[in-house]
Amino acid sequence: MSDNDIADRMPRYEEPPAGHVSGSRLERVLRRGRFAVTAELNPPDSADPADVFEAARPLSEVCDAINATDASGANCHMSSIGICALLTRAGYGTIYQISCRDRNRIAIQGDVLGAAAMGVCNVLCLTGDGVGVGDQPGARPVFDFDSLSLLRTIRTMRDDGVFLSGRKITRPPRMFLGAAENPCVPPYEWRPERLAKKVDAGAEFIQTNYIYDVPVFERFMARVRDLGLADRVFILAGVGPLASARAARWMRSNVPGIHIPDSVIERVEKAPKPAEEGKRLCIELIQQIREIKGVAGVHVMAYRREHQVSEIIMESGVLQARGDGRSQASEGKAEIG
Repeated sequence: MSDNDIADRMPRYEEPPAGHVSGSRLERVLRRGRFAVTAELNPPDSADPADVFEAARPLSEVCDAINATDASGANCHMSSIGICALLTRAGYGTIYQISCRDRNRIAIQGDVLGAAAMGVCNVLCLTGDGVGVGDQPGARPVFDFDSLSLLRTIRTMRDDGVFLSGRKITRPPRMFLGAAENPCVPPYEWRPERLAKKVDAGAEFIQTNYIYDVPVFERFMARVRDLGLADRVFILAGVGPLASARAARWMRSNVPGIHIPDSVIERVEKAPKPAEEGKRLCIELIQQIREIKGVAGVHVMAYRREHQVSEIIMESGVLQARGDGRSQASEGKAEIG
């Protein structure tokens, strides 16, 4: 293959549309006021790209962008930037996750440029779980940044065209900036104020942790609207199917930031087919959440069950309700971003 052939297959660097900071499908969907759908791809413990594409295909049928997680839970898997490289080259929209736990500011700024050069247009800025919760607790944490300083840094690179050192970037990265929030764990009254800090730091979209307690989330969103944040940031509520009551109890006890009410666990436990009930619950949650003023979309997290995401989204009716009835699959290939 010649150098020209390789160049022809690479993403083209294009200026974003007017009023946009990136060329991503996710940003376009959100700015048009349509209900967006994103989902997590759980990275394989493998160097085989086929494992990535196998997980991505069912997600691409319904998602506006696919999150490539970055060693979530402080457990090692294929890297987020590696997955984004594979998926963007194949035409899928991606969200590049960056955890501050593992790299310093020099490495992160370089990775941002590399990701942008590959056509990645969305980035999720995370502080990251501590290494003690993972399976290699002897690892040395970095935490040169937290999520707020990471947001400010990438915004500076994009908008001012400079590194933190002040050195000029000849072609700044065009990225749609995201962050995470956890509305359903104490201290509840502090969560909207924490969100405000992330928005001030540069967050343009938010993906929340799992929402299983809708009344708590409704109170969070009421305060978000009172603070004027719903007009400044796109909020995608996190949802996911529960495989069993046992799995739900394990998540509640072992995964930081997870709140699952007893009533939800009991519903799954009493069902003749717990996994089907967990899926049905997820669909109902999406339908309830989409009615909350200020919610711009959902973020679906189904650990190692990507095949269920398409079923959940289609049965929820959110794509049909947004008017175009289209998915990435029905448009041929997903748009780069």
